[in-house]
Amino acid sequence: MEKPLTAIVIGAGSRGRDAYGSYAVKHSDRIRIVGVAEPIRARREQFAKIHNLPADACYKTWEDILARPKFADAAIITTQDDMHTQPALLAMERGYDVLLEKPMSNKLEECVQLVKKSEETGKHLQICHVLRYTDFYATVYNVIHSGKIGELINIECKENVSYWHFAHSYVRGLWRNSDESSPLILAKCCHDLDLLYWMVGVLPKKINAFGSLSHYRAENAPPDAPKRCLDGCPYAETCIYYAPFLYIDVIPLLRIGADSDVRLIRFFSNLAIHHKRIFKAFSYLIPMLKQVVDWREWPVSVITDDLTYEGKMKALREGPWGRCVYYCDNNQPDHMVTSIEFENGVTASLTVHGHSAFEGRSIRVDGSKGTLIGDFLHSGEVLYFYDKLTGKKEKIYSARLFEHESIGHGGGDWKLMDAFVNLLRKNISNPLTSARASLESHIMAFAAEKSRVEGKVVYMDEYRRNLIE
Repeated sequence: MEKPLTAIVIGAGSRGRDAYGSYAVKHSDRIRIVGVAEPIRARREQFAKIHNLPADACYKTWEDILARPKFADAAIITTQDDMHTQPALLAMERGYDVLLEKPMSNKLEECVQLVKKSEETGKHLQICHVLRYTDFYATVYNVIHSGKIGELINIECKENVSYWHFAHSYVRGLWRNSDESSPLILAKCCHDLDLLYWMVGVLPKKINAFGSLSHYRAENAPPDAPKRCLDGCPYAETCIYYAPFLYIDVIPLLRIGADSDVRLIRFFSNLAIHHKRIFKAFSYLIPMLKQVVDWREWPVSVITDDLTYEGKMKALREGPWGRCVYYCDNNQPDHMVTSIEFENGVTASLTVHGHSAFEGRSIRVDGSKGTLIGDFLHSGEVLYFYDKLTGKKEKIYSARLFEHESIGHGGGDWKLMDAFVNLLRKNISNPLTSARASLESHIMAFAAEKSRVEGKVVYMDEYRRNLIE
């Protein structure tokens, strides 16, 4: 049996700890975490406990851990967007292969710099475009390239971000202000742009985008609404953005389960929503239900490291996630449409907005012989093919809620980790999400934001030429 690979993790937040770190816990025969860098002490100590790390393998900063002689095969970097570049560059210089959370950087010139460093050092730089690894999108790609739909004509993608998720991340949360993080089209949609580029298979020729911040603004606040939800808001019982509704009662998450096609999940989710006391009684008999009574996973895990009831309430009274959504320092557009023409004449559109009643992506692919229509939702996934000649509708893929080994991104998080381990073991020459392959989606995102802000079509040949110059 091969020895497991080893890795250090730089950034022990939600992605480093829960998405990729959890894979190493479950698959310790394949990869082990042997070091961590995390500035927040509670997170660092929790991570060290999970992975049984000695004190001398735990560091406060990425500078400290990378100052030590190389002691692992790989570095998994899951810091905030504006902190990706320097640790990734230094890690590659120190001899680490790198798995880097998307986006590569919130500055286009740094994205290019990262690609060049990977090619210069010969070290792998894999970008966490996890959706390429999902069964759903792999099926879409394979059907397109099998010729089943005929000549590819047009693709429509929609990223329907639920109102509560958008408020959590892009109004109250870490990506609320593009000047401090990344523009929405990059932070949320470089996944989708990457999928479009991957599926079409050629470079984009022209990009045009429209969008604005329409709803989450001070002038839309209800009369007499306070700046914080817990400051006696008179709309606490009727406001869908009331912070305890999400972070204490987790009603929006329970509604995902209530929409499941698995009867038992649907039953207990509805019980938790409508009959809390009865559900709590059941939790004493069924231990796995206890985590719902006292939810400590995403998005609650983001707002505080003290996940007691008191800790959560303190975070809502004092932290950014307890603010009224109409009184935040946000500037991200809450709806945006991007139109793309590729060099082979294929057209595509990507819609993203933060007002959906339920979370999920949808896709429609039209070809000369048929049409693919699918939904990639938290509550389940389904993909249909419509044959023009026979008129038949064929279900070619479906998956239920919780069917994948890992929940994150339809199983894509752990399949990405599988691929990264295989890459380092087998030294694959053309990995699926290499830095070079992933760069194009970032170029597309920055071009789309330029188009949206400046109100003009961006011609990609000229845009790339100016980037190189």
